[in-house]
Order: sequence, then structure tokens, then C-alpha cells
Amino acid sequence: MKIMVVGGGGREHAIIKKIKENKDVERIYALPGNGGIAADAECVEIGAKDIGAIVEFAVQNGIDYAVVAPDDPLVLGCVDALEERGVPCFGPRANAAIIEGSKVFSKNLMKKYGIPTAAYEVFDDMEAALSYLETAPVPTVIKADGLALGKGVIIAQTLDEAKQAVISMMQDKQFGSSGDHIVIEEFLTGPEVSVLAFTDGKTVKPMVSSMDHKRAGDGDTGLNTGGMGTVAPNPYYTEDIAEQCMETIFKPTVNAMNAEGRTFKGCLYFGLMLTPNGPKVIEYNCRFGDPETQVVLPLLESDLLTVMMATTNGNLEETEVKFSEKHACCVIMASEGYPVSYKKGFEMVIPEQIADSVYVAGAKFDGGKLLTNGGRVLGVTSVCDTLREAITESYEKVEKISFGNAYYRHDIGKRALDAHKA
Repeated sequence: MKIMVVGGGGREHAIIKKIKENKDVERIYALPGNGGIAADAECVEIGAKDIGAIVEFAVQNGIDYAVVAPDDPLVLGCVDALEERGVPCFGPRANAAIIEGSKVFSKNLMKKYGIPTAAYEVFDDMEAALSYLETAPVPTVIKADGLALGKGVIIAQTLDEAKQAVISMMQDKQFGSSGDHIVIEEFLTGPEVSVLAFTDGKTVKPMVSSMDHKRAGDGDTGLNTGGMGTVAPNPYYTEDIAEQCMETIFKPTVNAMNAEGRTFKGCLYFGLMLTPNGPKVIEYNCRFGDPETQVVLPLLESDLLTVMMATTNGNLEETEVKFSEKHACCVIMASEGYPVSYKKGFEMVIPEQIADSVYVAGAKFDGGKLLTNGGRVLGVTSVCDTLREAITESYEKVEKISFGNAYYRHDIGKRALDAHKA
């Protein structure tokens, strides 16, 4: 089989490494991929948002199955365009990808179908939003409606911070047109949990839970990032809570999308808060999370490609989705200064003996050398019998990797370890 994976980050590298385990796979193309992914797939310089070029490449090269991984091409209708040309895909069509593409849509969906989430109001007028904030409790959460590279959410601790967030989104266009509409919602408390789930629009099969670390600095300090590391499973996500989420959130969401004529197939990501009043949805994503994928897929014992094709073909119920009972930890190595400003172009050295557990996100080949080419450069994952062992092993691997301005957190997994002790 010839497989095409659209995207070029650490998530895509993890997907490609897992798909390679299927013996029927002859060739994997990554569009555009990156310098690190080039070790596991043939990289093609076509951007993930260049839908026309992606479709033509797939048709001309006889692609048997495509995986559209990032949010932008999904929301732009990449799956629709490929399927119209006879290329089967993993991922939702555009009318279902809106569950991530519009915060306003997803919040209204949850309200309409009684899916637990934070109380909220929607605004398309800045003055009305600023007026509402005068009586809203703080902290409060301000969200841009559209996609914003995972950065369109601001938790405001004071009224002034909240007002500034609204002005930066709606007047200063910090996130472009994504800030034309905003959501202001109540601030929820409790442990956060990420749960990715395979679905064919009828059956939902959740993957192992995970815990992300969004803040740039140790001790959960500093700016929000795309994620500085993850562990799986999440110790706060018990079997009882999993059952509750299935009945009150997972199934109702898939059923709601069907009722709206927006059947969702692919990976549906549930960002959850385990509040004192039960689990609530913070956000949906229409695809695998990054860097959650880098701990979830290494724990998958079933064949990934078989499961993906089952979501497309509608036979997920009969398809085994089995995960290891072990623990995984991924530590992200970033460029110093991320997520604001940072230098690129430093030579990377990744020892061959640990390359299998390294997922490269931002790199390019230049003059025969692998150079850094992004904020988040790579993720280092270990799978062990205990969480402590997985954390220790990942940091040991990190010490063996070098590039000029490497930066990483030193406490990935600490909160999870503390929860185990409690």
C-alpha cells in the first residue's frame, strides 16, 4: 500500500512510525514532512494547506490511503477534496471539522445537546463584550472563535487582563479573522485530561488518557505553548470517570454531530476538566493532539492503519483497539525563547540507538546536516512499566541529544507522580 500523511510535525512523525509497523505498507509520503521525518518517509514539498496540490499528488501517485493530520487542512476540506477524487482518508470532512474550527459552533452544540461544559456567552461586538466583563467573575476565559495555532485561549486573572484580551483579539486582530467572534466562558477548576478517541460516526473507542504540560516553564510557569511534554495514562482519569465520560460526553457528542448532519469520522479529541461537579468539556479538536500523540500511539498494541481504515469504512465496532498497560512519557525539546522568538539553524545530533523514540517536529536538512527549524524541535518518548521509570528514561535520552539553543522543562510528569502518591 502507498500511504500519504499530510502534515509535518512531531504528531505526524509519531503517526508515520506507527503506520510503518503494518507489513502491507510499501511506501509512505509526508506532505511536507520535515528533516527528521525524512528518515521514516519520503518528504514532498507540498504545504499542508495546499489542498489542490495535495489532491493532484495523491491521484498521480496512486495513493491507497491518506491521513490528514493537522487542523487547518481538515477545516479547509482536504478530506472532502481527496474523497471526491477517490482517495479514502482518515479524518473528518470539513462540515464535521468545524467542531474545532469554530469555538462558537462547539459551545452551541454542547448547549443544544446537554453536553457538560463551562457556562459561556458569545460576542461579535467588542463594546458588548467589554460591557459584559464588568459583571463577569474572574478569573475568566476568553477564546477566539477560529483556529489560532492552539494559542487563541487566554485565561484572564483580572478584569484588566480580560479587557486587554478582548481588545487584542477583536480590535488588534492578534489572531486575524479568528477573533471576529469570541467566546467568554466561566473558569473551571480541577485536573485536566486529554482523551483522544477513534470514531466511525457510530462507535467510539477512546484511546489511553494523557496529561499535557502547556506552560513553557518548570512548575507550570510562563506562557502557554503548544505543549512541552505529556504522560500517559493520566492518573486522574479513573475507570469510573471514563465510564461517566463515555455516557455523558463521548457518545452524546458523536450522536449530536450525526443529528446535525455532520457525521464525524477520524480522531475526535476531548479536552476535559474534572471539576467538582463532574467532567466537563473544555475544548474539542478534530484530530490527534500534539504532543499527546507521542505518548498515546507508542502504547497502542493494535495496528494503527487497520484501526484508521475502520473509521473510514464504518466497521470500527468489530475492530480491536487495544492499549498497553504500561506508562509513557514524552519530553519536548524546544528552541530557547519559544513560544515568542527564537533562533533556528543549529545542527542537531540524535544518537542512532535512541532515534526510534524521537519524534522530530521542527528540522530541515541543509548541506547534509539536520538543523533546527522551529520552536518545538522534537519529542523524546519512553515506555516503561511505571511512570517514574518512563520519566527517568526520557530525561536520560534528552541528555544524549544536542543542538545549540536546546530548552526543555525538567518536571514533565511531576504532577502525575504526585497524584499517584495522593
